[in-house]
Amino acid sequence: MNDYMRALHQRFYREPDFSELEEDIENTRQEVRDCLDKLQRRRLMHLVDTQNLLREETSLASFTAGFKLAWGLSKELEADGLYSFDEEETERLCHRIEQED
Repeated sequence: MNDYMRALHQRFYREPDFSELEEDIENTRQEVRDCLDKLQRRRLMHLVDTQNLLREETSLASFTAGFKLAWGLSKELEADGLYSFDEEETERLCHRIEQED
């Protein structure tokens, strides 16, 4: 199921435009990188890569949770009978006629 949810996520999820924030983060990362030695730079890159992976996994988990919630609501509404405007209108007319009698 995880592959299916990943495919749905790729198809329907549109990442918001955070270009200003991403630019600020990249500038700050470059400033920090310039002050570090080679080993510390590797650690910084590992940190950035891990953070990006966490963000992707969080996005997928959030999408999956929303999908499951929508699916559950759909099943719950279906169990109560699907909504029909015609049925509601019929009930309203019957109720009005009963009141008139």
